[in-house]
Amino acid sequence: MTKEISKLQNNIEYIYKKNDNTPRMALCLNFSINRPVDKPGVYPLVPRLLLQGTSKFNSEELANEFEKYAIDFSSELFPNYLRIKFVCLNEDFSKALELMDDVIKNSTFDEFEKERLKLKCEIPAELDSPRATAMDSFGRTMFENHYYGNSLTKILENIDNITKEDVICAYKDILNNSKKSLAIVGALDKEDIIKQVENTLGTLPESVDNNFEIEKPELNKTKVVENIRQDLNQAHLVKGWLVPTFGDEGYLSLILLNIILGACGLSSRLFLELRDKKGLAYVVRSSYETYKLAAGFIIYIATEPKNIDVALKGFDEEIEKIKTVPVSEKELEDAKNNLLGKCAFLDETNIQQACGFAKYGVLGLGFDYNDKMKQAVKSVTSEQLLDCAKKFFNDKYVLSVIKP
Repeated sequence: MTKEISKLQNNIEYIYKKNDNTPRMALCLNFSINRPVDKPGVYPLVPRLLLQGTSKFNSEELANEFEKYAIDFSSELFPNYLRIKFVCLNEDFSKALELMDDVIKNSTFDEFEKERLKLKCEIPAELDSPRATAMDSFGRTMFENHYYGNSLTKILENIDNITKEDVICAYKDILNNSKKSLAIVGALDKEDIIKQVENTLGTLPESVDNNFEIEKPELNKTKVVENIRQDLNQAHLVKGWLVPTFGDEGYLSLILLNIILGACGLSSRLFLELRDKKGLAYVVRSSYETYKLAAGFIIYIATEPKNIDVALKGFDEEIEKIKTVPVSEKELEDAKNNLLGKCAFLDETNIQQACGFAKYGVLGLGFDYNDKMKQAVKSVTSEQLLDCAKKFFNDKYVLSVIKP
């Protein structure tokens, strides 16, 4: 098992990790999202349309090509980057690379109207979930007037104004003005494939850095937003804070605080206190949602409407505890083991490894960031968790409530 880091002729930094005796090759290429868009919804249409045909293949022919060679090909959008990836049998790597190159360079976007209407129909179906509605409202409020606040609701409000030209223009901007990060993982020798990569992905527009135009979001006051829905039996509460993200001071502490408070299921504090002891909910959890410039630390509960005040008090009590009483050595050690176990689980396959490398590469943190993080978390102390909780779980938060 070897790792090599280098650059293609167009300045795309790549990592090649050789995993012997694996039957499938994995490749992941990420393009940074550097600019906000005027019309929310433009970016989400890009990955959908990339798979709907090229100048060489229409959408059905392209799908048949992937199926014929058993190539698992996908494109996905995240707030900070566009991901295009594939998994294929070792003997079909050249074909998969050829198809990826065609998709990236020659997509026609001909299915624009069909995909726009599909997205327009899918969003209300997703927002039919009260939890999704509460989270959507939370994100829109937390990142008010910011690119990160382009929630499903905002996309729905704007989708009728989006044109095919808007999407093509946004994609060309991503292609021409992005930092690009490439990861390849598998059993083939690097010497056997890198020339093919140079002749395809190496001819893409140059990878560029330091042109990031999205501003760092701020939250300067408490914001409360309530929504009423007549069809509900439960209330859904989302409370969260704007906190540091990848690579920032406090990042590792926040990951561990998330595990301790509500991300590890039955043994988490929120579950034990609010569900088991107080019987306030069937579902209660925390999450740590990270972006390039900031993150949200979020607590969620679904409870009976009569229990809203009690549940919110329960939130406050658990946050106060974590801010004033150091976690025990056992609880801290259990959280670290939980994190390292998840990292191992999410690093099992070639494509998982490739996606991890490319993600941290495009964020500017380096291909080895995950390894550094796993090593650094071992030395995090309970005092650091206490200091972090005191600093960031403050009186500037967002509360989103949806109730009958």
